[in-house]
Amino acid sequence: PSSSVGSLGAAEARLALALFSRIKRESIVVYDLSATIDHCPTVIEENSPIVLRYKTPYFKASARIVMPPVPRSETWVVGWIQACTQMEFYNVYGDIGMSSWELPHLRDGLVRAISDSDGVSYPWYGNTTETVTIVGPTSKPSRFIVSMNDNFYPSVTWAVPVSESNTPLLTNIKRDQSFTTWLVALNTTTKEKILLHTIKWRMRVDIVVDPCLPLGSRSRLVGRVHQDQPRVLSRMEAIPPNAMGRPNANDAQVLMWRPRRGHPLVVIPPK
Repeated sequence: PSSSVGSLGAAEARLALALFSRIKRESIVVYDLSATIDHCPTVIEENSPIVLRYKTPYFKASARIVMPPVPRSETWVVGWIQACTQMEFYNVYGDIGMSSWELPHLRDGLVRAISDSDGVSYPWYGNTTETVTIVGPTSKPSRFIVSMNDNFYPSVTWAVPVSESNTPLLTNIKRDQSFTTWLVALNTTTKEKILLHTIKWRMRVDIVVDPCLPLGSRSRLVGRVHQDQPRVLSRMEAIPPNAMGRPNANDAQVLMWRPRRGHPLVVIPPK
């Protein structure tokens, strides 16, 4: 009888040790990590007499994770954090000028990155499939998948955005945007961050438009048909402070009108 009590005591001691041991990078297992951009071209939609729309292929990231037992007093969130690190997004209207979506702080080199959160779940990209929360104590490892996807589906006016006229004058759309995406475990109690992976990806779009042609046949994709695949870095990259909180890219962006002659105008200010 004494030996069975002894073995039970040892098991309890091991469990107690597990429940109160610190979670470290080495104790979190990540496998089946994948980061891809769909191997298909950007699709252009010319259904509307007001705007051209285009839909880019999806960036997708997912990982299976095994999280060790979590101590009683701790809550951990594991998921995806994304930031925009570079953005050029020009819509050219012949020799009249261009509209341009810009992130002023990023454009002027005041920050290195801007959060690409959904604007609610800071610092996370989203709060459905993108994160998993583990509330301690847990007596055994937790196994789960976190995944995210991202693409662009904007509308660009056929006519000059600052004019009263509806005459189509759009001649070119150029977009080149870069992102860094991190897989992170965050202790919500102590705010300790454990970086698990860093991914870099980029989306480029180049569309030429002949506004004189009938609606439905004005535009075509030029340059690359397929996007470069994302890179999973062999070394971790730190998360800049601006990638963790407000504002996110959608709230920070400004639509400028930059005429060939005259002064730039703010068409849509930041939120």
